[in-house]
Amino acid sequence: MFAVGLTLSHGGDASAAVPLFVCALSCVSDLLITVCHKSWLFRCLILSMSLSPSQLISSDADGAIQRAGRFRVENGSSDETSDYTPGTWRRTDVHLENPEYHTRWFFKYFLGKVHQNYVGTDAEKNPFYLSVVLSDQNNQRVPQYRAILWRKAGTLKISLPYSPTKTLSVKSILSAMNMDRFEKGPREILNPEIQKDLLVLEEQEGSVNFKFGVLYAKDGQLTDDEMFSNEMGSESFDKFLNLLGDAITLQGWAGYRGGLDTKNDTTGIKSIYTVYQGHELMFHVSTMLPYSKENKQQVERKRHIGNDIVTIVFQEGDDASSSFKPSMIRSHFTHIFALVRYNSQNDSYRLKIFSEESVPLFGPPLPSPPVFTDHQEFRDFLLVKLINGEKATLETPTFAQKRQRTLDMLIRSLYQDLMPDLHKNMLNRRSFSDVLPESPKSARKKEEARQAEFVRIGQALKLKTIVRGDAPTSLVTTGLCRKEPWESQSFCSTFPYEIVCADSWGQSLLTATDTAGVMLLDGETVLPVQVFDKTMVVKQMHVLEPQDLLITRADKGKDARLYVFRLSAMKRGLEERQLVRSKCDSRENKLEKTKGCHLYSINTHHGSELRIVAAIRNKLLLITRKHPRFEGFSAVASGADSPVEEFQYIREICLCDPPVVMALVDGPTGENDNMICVAYKHQFDLINESTGDAYRLHHVDANRVNFVAAIDVYEDGEAGLLLCYNYICYYKKVCPFNGSTPMIQSNTSDFHFSWNQMPNAIVCAFPYILAFTTDSIEIRLVVNGNLVYTAVVPELQLSASRSDIYFVSSAPVSSASNCSSRDTSSQSSPQTPTGYEMPVFPSPLGDGEAACKHIFKIPLCNLVGRSIERPLKSPLVNKVLTTPAPTMVPPTPLISATHSLSLSRMEIKEIASRTRKELLGKLNHNILTHLLCVTVMVVLNLVV
Repeated sequence: MFAVGLTLSHGGDASAAVPLFVCALSCVSDLLITVCHKSWLFRCLILSMSLSPSQLISSDADGAIQRAGRFRVENGSSDETSDYTPGTWRRTDVHLENPEYHTRWFFKYFLGKVHQNYVGTDAEKNPFYLSVVLSDQNNQRVPQYRAILWRKAGTLKISLPYSPTKTLSVKSILSAMNMDRFEKGPREILNPEIQKDLLVLEEQEGSVNFKFGVLYAKDGQLTDDEMFSNEMGSESFDKFLNLLGDAITLQGWAGYRGGLDTKNDTTGIKSIYTVYQGHELMFHVSTMLPYSKENKQQVERKRHIGNDIVTIVFQEGDDASSSFKPSMIRSHFTHIFALVRYNSQNDSYRLKIFSEESVPLFGPPLPSPPVFTDHQEFRDFLLVKLINGEKATLETPTFAQKRQRTLDMLIRSLYQDLMPDLHKNMLNRRSFSDVLPESPKSARKKEEARQAEFVRIGQALKLKTIVRGDAPTSLVTTGLCRKEPWESQSFCSTFPYEIVCADSWGQSLLTATDTAGVMLLDGETVLPVQVFDKTMVVKQMHVLEPQDLLITRADKGKDARLYVFRLSAMKRGLEERQLVRSKCDSRENKLEKTKGCHLYSINTHHGSELRIVAAIRNKLLLITRKHPRFEGFSAVASGADSPVEEFQYIREICLCDPPVVMALVDGPTGENDNMICVAYKHQFDLINESTGDAYRLHHVDANRVNFVAAIDVYEDGEAGLLLCYNYICYYKKVCPFNGSTPMIQSNTSDFHFSWNQMPNAIVCAFPYILAFTTDSIEIRLVVNGNLVYTAVVPELQLSASRSDIYFVSSAPVSSASNCSSRDTSSQSSPQTPTGYEMPVFPSPLGDGEAACKHIFKIPLCNLVGRSIERPLKSPLVNKVLTTPAPTMVPPTPLISATHSLSLSRMEIKEIASRTRKELLGKLNHNILTHLLCVTVMVVLNLVV
């Protein structure tokens, strides 16, 4: 009653109010025990704290008090009763997360091709299996190893670079997978029948095809018995079914049947079926399943729809009518409900998603408002949402534990079956398989014959899997005509120098090379303009247009220093065609105390104050620059071309080791609570800028650590970090701040995921996070780490990413944008490349061919442009958007105007914060304050 009253008084969402109420009660429970241990109120409060999630009261957007159960609600942050204008929403990028043609590696890359399989036991005596194949990445002349590790905890997949001069050992592959200790070392399995068993192990990851329930509900129906008893649907419901797929006759149906009877019509005569991006979808439609007048509960219908993980509820009535609640359906198996309503007045669909609270976040996020006037767009959005939802549900503890138990049982059973072969020389030797009728004479012929039989059996298994309907069969047509937001553009097709570092300057690219100094590139139309000669060896740079500032780190070792330049002065020099600057000309621009600097970092959200942290061996030097109060262009008129005098040295902080990676983390107030994230040895630490105190953020449990990046992200003004090392990307929330001390502890919002290939650089451009490896760009979603695409780009090097993304590759201009992860793998053996159908990997360069690099650009607006329109209030907005006007002269044709870095990146992080919040369900933070106040008042009254 107390929670209900608070919800009504605030007009808020009680699904958020009740957990906060329980939290408030727990905060004062000790005091309650002291003052009212024997009172009836104490017993009532303790009872209320023991309520299970399914008993908690919650409120819908229309304010009606209902039991939403253990489900979170996603409705695009738009109340159902609010006014909206249909058709104003522009399409959100809709992608299948962790698509099967990426996750089912063994079926795609291994099965039916020559590869190697190994068996061993780890330090805890748990058996494991390892499969390795050498393949060509999609005809891009990029050979690489792919490896799959099956173990009790789950499946791990990685890619490793191929070197013709260095053979990759099994031990090094397992070391890359963080397995260094064994009870029994891995031994090769030569029996080709092992492919059948490994295929069974992979099928535990999840189905390729999906079955979804579709339940028709008339206006005013509030129980599942009423909904399941509808004999026929309405005209709008039939229109919706036609949008979902095709009506097929079940008897004699040869495709995916989703558990329906295709012989005797016991589950109905017809059903709805479709194929979407290589996945067969069968819909269990309530009005098409058998109906019984005697059975009010319609058990036959509930038997199918009640056992579907995802169910669509099509509800008649307008937005003002009573809405669907998950508690209306008595099912412990259904984890996701998609509520669909049709508005005949404007021919639009409204969507609302209920997800069981244990289901991980999945996209795409609903638009605001969640109204679709384009029916085909609605169909794409709905099907992708449903498929992603079922995949996410399979990761819940309920399903994951069952899958893990099954996987463990299969691995142990297979290991026991292989044990007798130890005495038959079937393991650890290149023995000839017993399945061949005649043994070839020479060892080479034996090996070729074994590989031929290995391939034959694998191809037969692949064909059988396809015929059975358990494999993606139409992926070759997936996404061929669709323009993806990460498609690159050619920026410069012939650049003869190796790029050390670069950064965007307007629509141009400022590049640093070892042999030709620093040059400004304006794409294909204008020749490069030299800015610094080769005496200025720049190793790191930042172009800050709102600050009218260029920061560089030049030279190396003891001679390294930080230099600062005014962009306006450099621009004037370029316009007046003055002499190219040298290291000698830049003496007035160096920050003296930075001698010996090997790394520096700046704050991303620089508003009124820019902060720089320079690492000089194991010492950190904190430097700040405050914007002066400009009056016109007095600063420029005074001839102060060097901004060195505007910088001040704050303090030095000593570390135990030189940092490899650094990132500045803004505190919520900016007053003595800013932090520095540093990575060294086997750990990430947080350093308080004011006190120099260090706090352990994350320990890396691996023999070798390759630190990649630490990226600062923010949610509701609270700091979080993406910690990237080896194959891992780990999100760690650093909140709340207690004075100047961060409370670092495990948080429910923490998550991590693994890249398929070890990245050299990471770029976060919401909703995507991109990993740049030696030969691919792996694209995932920031909110959950799910994979959406892998683009193959040979000899890849990231150049700049603070605004638009620039990268260098040896790929031809015409093919870099179209390098996808489609199945064109060659057949080969990783350890012994000779033999059956060995692929040929030609040299990237022909005889006499010059090593010429191609520079490509991925515009930031393409990645985030369709999401930036979603507004969001954030405590960091005032901190960022109050940047003073830069003291730059009017733009010239040489450098085109562009959005400021701070604004675009801040928008990205605001949208990321809001989307994560939307997927988790709306939360009214004001309720907590009110609850605490009221609870304290109750306690005080009891004391009195």
